[in-house]
Amino acid sequence: MKEIDALLRDKVRMLGNALGHTIRNDLGETTLEQIETIRKQAKKARAGDAAERDKLLALLKGLSDDNLVPVVRGFNQFLNLANLAEQQHDISWRKESIDADQADTMFRDLIPRLAEAGISGTELTEKVASANVELVLTAHPTEVTRRTLIQKYDEVSHLLQARDDLRDEHPTLPAIEEKIARLIDEIWHTDEIRKVRPTAVDEAKWGFAVIENSLWYAIPAMLRSMNQDLISHDAPSLALDAVPIRFSSWMGGDRDGNPNVTSTVTEEVLYLARWMAADLYLRDIEVLGSQLSMYAATPEFKEKYPGHEPYRDCLHGLRTRLEQTREWAQANARGQHCEIEPLLDDEELIAPLQACYDSLVGCGMQSIADGELQDTLRRAACFGLALVRLDVRQESTRHSAVLSELCEFYGWGNYLEWSEDKKQEFLLKELASQRPLIPEFWEPSEEVAEVLATTRVLAQPIGQGVTCYIISMASEPSDILSVALLLQASGVRHKLPVVPLFETLSDLEQSGPRMEKLWQVPWYRDYSSSRQQVMIGYSDSSKDAGQLAAVWAQYQAQETLSRVAREQGYTLRLFHGRGGTVGRGGGPAQRAILAQPPGSVSGGLRVTEQGEMIRFKFGLPEIAERNLKVYISAVLEANLLPPTAPNKEWRDTMSELASSGVTSYRAMVRENPDFVSYFRAATPEQELGKLSLGSRPARRRSGGGIETLRAIPWIFAWTQIRLMLPAWLGADTALSDQIDRGKLATLRTMYSEWPFFRTYIDMLEMVLSKADGEVASYYEALLVEPDMQPLGHVLRERLKNVTARVLQVKEQSELLEDNHALQQSIQVRDPYTDPLHYLQAELLFRERQSADVISTEVEKALMVTMAGIAAGMRNTG
Repeated sequence: MKEIDALLRDKVRMLGNALGHTIRNDLGETTLEQIETIRKQAKKARAGDAAERDKLLALLKGLSDDNLVPVVRGFNQFLNLANLAEQQHDISWRKESIDADQADTMFRDLIPRLAEAGISGTELTEKVASANVELVLTAHPTEVTRRTLIQKYDEVSHLLQARDDLRDEHPTLPAIEEKIARLIDEIWHTDEIRKVRPTAVDEAKWGFAVIENSLWYAIPAMLRSMNQDLISHDAPSLALDAVPIRFSSWMGGDRDGNPNVTSTVTEEVLYLARWMAADLYLRDIEVLGSQLSMYAATPEFKEKYPGHEPYRDCLHGLRTRLEQTREWAQANARGQHCEIEPLLDDEELIAPLQACYDSLVGCGMQSIADGELQDTLRRAACFGLALVRLDVRQESTRHSAVLSELCEFYGWGNYLEWSEDKKQEFLLKELASQRPLIPEFWEPSEEVAEVLATTRVLAQPIGQGVTCYIISMASEPSDILSVALLLQASGVRHKLPVVPLFETLSDLEQSGPRMEKLWQVPWYRDYSSSRQQVMIGYSDSSKDAGQLAAVWAQYQAQETLSRVAREQGYTLRLFHGRGGTVGRGGGPAQRAILAQPPGSVSGGLRVTEQGEMIRFKFGLPEIAERNLKVYISAVLEANLLPPTAPNKEWRDTMSELASSGVTSYRAMVRENPDFVSYFRAATPEQELGKLSLGSRPARRRSGGGIETLRAIPWIFAWTQIRLMLPAWLGADTALSDQIDRGKLATLRTMYSEWPFFRTYIDMLEMVLSKADGEVASYYEALLVEPDMQPLGHVLRERLKNVTARVLQVKEQSELLEDNHALQQSIQVRDPYTDPLHYLQAELLFRERQSADVISTEVEKALMVTMAGIAAGMRNTG
């Protein structure tokens, strides 16, 4: 195996030594030696010797309650620091090799390929400007790291980069390493477990912090870099108002299954976003005010600002308006009435900045104009006054409940019992009516009142900060029309896009025909201006049918929706609800986009980025810049150099795989009477609720089976015990069936020539590389009743089988043969994650067996093991 990059190894060693020094100073040499002994024994046990593993388990079982927390904290913090070192090294100019995906040069390398296809010059720049990518930041509970620690980790990253930038033996190196050691001290003495579950407003503030600390700088830097690449290939620069990529958020708007997101919360978050935007622009204005001291200006600019320093005069007026906007937003966020007139139109922000720019250029000061002023104009075009626009999401039955109570109040009948045709007839009639729909003195139920309170927020000026209204579990055109009616009845005068979300296998299969019915309604065609966004759900479809059947259903749904949209004259934009894990659609963005059906991203791309993946991909400006360019480059390539569509044999084979996969998956998950009990016994699913991860409850409702569990804790729990079941269950049987029928050659051809299938198999391989049947069997031995343990044996044998089948398809002798970086990453982490797994199983056993209240040390140690394993696995939920 190729050796790990020496410089990365040096960073990990330096951080580990600093952590060890901190532990020694805090808890003494004995505790540090204890941690080191466990780590070294875990490394020996990893070699596969049962006797060495027994020695490790004996060490762990011998830990007293007092020693539990220091030991698990030590391993947890090392894993966090290892993640940090890898992340920073990935963007360092001193790394020894470029990544396999060549993210740094992806856009630059794409330009000559586009030129060969006849796309260059002005056309190329126009294509880049119209890429139409939108990343939607979501706060699903996978970010287990506290915000205060994230800030400290970011500072360590900056210091590691400063350390890279200096040559060896540089006199300031010791000072930098001393600062790193001090930060690790601070990290160690900070509680890594939240005591209080964050509110939806807290989550939104976390999202604003990502923009404030990273994306605010990454956007202008990315556009500068892309401009340099365009100019070097004889293409013009991007216009100042070009926005190939934008940002939205679900934080404070996603109320589907989350009773903590109310109309009051949504309103507060919208105002807080305005406050944050005004504050960030004021910081920019402060910098510009000190820079733009020159007196030369065009006659037009001088006429409006006749003073000796006209640019400062112009900026002073803008500063005053921004200060007023900030004050207005702050007052309203607190629920206070404010008479101040704020900036509400983005053009009011952009116009004075553009006037300064044009005057500077007109007076021959292009280089000054293209400095910080250009960056501010780029930010204004991307973020506007809303900073990050909010999506509102609600479940379809909540809207039906509103109409049901209204119909009951008026004596119109039982809306819920009407046929789809009758519902549509009623809704279209009301949409055309001139009288108010909602009676003045009506007293609806609490849930109905809350839905209407939300739509009334969207009718306010602040509601312009909402980009769309998403309907979960949409099944018929009436679901979309009902939302349009409620928005209209609440006073929303702009045509807010209504977005259906198709999640389950059956909904994905029916998505094309259902949208075709809607697009044939004349009223809706006018309302939508023949433009439609449709959201494809990854989480629930995978939980419903298994990952293999889900990915094929998603692929086919996109094909059908794209075809129907073309036939109906609609411009379609697909919105991918991907999570961080493979079981939720995760994986490298570039390969995922290129694996989509040809033509399915022609209307642009919208995709969710969630939880810990936001921090890993966008937490630092340099990393964010790289990943943003990856998205833009991949969408351009998918549209302008599309992959070949699959032939009939491949499609038939994929359909057979999916059919076999879903049958096998459901036979285990739904039909095996012991499966749910085994899942709850073997995994920490029940204990996950003790981690204050996010504002959303882990379950849609109490009790029930797997169907009541959210996709995130479902995957998180299996990841904790390293069985990784949601990503591969069903694929084992499906691949075996095809290979046993003599179709291995076909599968290998599909892997080598079809990006969709190649991406699926590679993602499956990545998950399998993180799976560990031995670890899972230890949880089972401690936690599962003997009569259910045979089920675990079956699952682990199926894990071995799917691994063997993937290796057959890829013609490899071991997993990750062609991905040394991930291989090494897992190798480095195993001696730290293994003790956490074994300790977690032991602690779960103690907690479940104890008749008394367990000690706070055991409780905290259990929670830290969850956080540590999540750090070790990286993509956790």
